[in-house]
Amino acid sequence: MIETLISAIAVYISTSIDYFFILLIIISQNHTKKGIVHIYGGQYLGTSFLVAVSLFAAYVLNLIPQDWIIGLLGLIPLYLGIQVALYGEEEEEEEEVVEKISSGGSSRLFWTVSLITVASGADNLGIYIPYFTSLDPIDIIFAILVFAVSVAILCYISFRLAKFSFISETLEKYERVIVPIVFIGLGIYILLENGTIQTLFSMLS
Repeated sequence: MIETLISAIAVYISTSIDYFFILLIIISQNHTKKGIVHIYGGQYLGTSFLVAVSLFAAYVLNLIPQDWIIGLLGLIPLYLGIQVALYGEEEEEEEEVVEKISSGGSSRLFWTVSLITVASGADNLGIYIPYFTSLDPIDIIFAILVFAVSVAILCYISFRLAKFSFISETLEKYERVIVPIVFIGLGIYILLENGTIQTLFSMLS
């Protein structure tokens, strides 16, 4: 259970760094209590959608009998981590967010945050799907609970730190180091957990 706790936290943090910067921007422009509630709600709705899609895909993939074949999905976060390390991440999404958030009421704010979370979630699916396939049902439920708590913590931290620009600048500076390490580590973990690396070595030997 402790292993699932640590891995779930690592997965959520590594896939939510972009959201953190986006939330900092949004919250800095919406300090009202009603606005904060809609930001929380939008983040939960968007994340719930991504998790639901990932769980469905993970269930379908689990119909494959050989665990080592499922483990090949670990190549996805491994690839994403290497890609971020070599080329960095696209920042266009964050720039577009600033232009879209300024106008509209809190209801629009709710849906905007939700849609941004989903639209930015392509790489999340690449991490969530192989991650969930490596867990048993009890661990999946526990991981989802960890995600739920993590969403609240992410929003709270973003709210508290929205006024401190030097913090967001520091995180942005080291994002290219943090994300690859976690993604590559997760990919290797999935490959080992499902016996994929061991099976491939035995085939070659």
